[in-house]
Amino acid sequence: MPASPAIIELRHIAANREQTRVFEDLSLTLHAGEHVAILGPNGAGKSTLLKLITREIYPLHREQSRMRLFGHERWDIRDLRRHLGIVSQDLQNDYEPDAHGLEIVLSGLYGSIGIHAHQSYSEADVAHARALMDDIGIAGLAHTPYAQMSTGQQRRCLLGRALIHDPDTLILDEPTNGLDLAASFQYLALMRALMGAGKTLVLVTHHIHEIPPEIDRVMLLARGRIVTDGPKGEVLTAQNLEELFGTVVTLLQADGWYQAVPGGT
Repeated sequence: MPASPAIIELRHIAANREQTRVFEDLSLTLHAGEHVAILGPNGAGKSTLLKLITREIYPLHREQSRMRLFGHERWDIRDLRRHLGIVSQDLQNDYEPDAHGLEIVLSGLYGSIGIHAHQSYSEADVAHARALMDDIGIAGLAHTPYAQMSTGQQRRCLLGRALIHDPDTLILDEPTNGLDLAASFQYLALMRALMGAGKTLVLVTHHIHEIPPEIDRVMLLARGRIVTDGPKGEVLTAQNLEELFGTVVTLLQADGWYQAVPGGT
């Protein structure tokens, strides 16, 4: 069978974050319909990779470098939103505290952080946002200010914002970070439902337990480079995780889920 089209293609990318070189020669390709986890410790380059994909930063110009999203090197950011929805830690931390739930979801139509006077929303837009909130279980947050929401509620509203254009692909950045056990399980169930509905999921994390059974490929990112890439069962080994995180681990598995606990005696 022919390979699915590439949705993200990076070739020999060099990139800086402020004055620090994060990537020197990064190459990776992700395909439509392929659920992928990019796993790495703090400082590995995960946030910089997200900012490259969202066009918040740009790679250094080099003759051999190439970066394509959904087959194109140049994108109007408004068109890109129709293909790619992102929920990041930076977005959650920076969102307007007085924005209400419905406003958060609607703001995805413009890719803004909050609602602004120059933006206009039709009755159909509002109805679509309300229906989407109902689908993901946050209809009751329509008039709740962001600052009064729990971390899990904020995360669901930002997911609604990412879904407002019905994108083909979702990138989720440490989606259960800061959530209690019940909220984590609810969010993971929602992720699985979205994959079951045909969304391509790219998970960026340092938490092993966030990787759902449907994820079939795992990349290990360390010090700005992909050190291992392949099928989940081959990549998620105790040895690989020990080398990645620099600590001894015991790897547990149950029903397609993985968890790392302290190793040794």
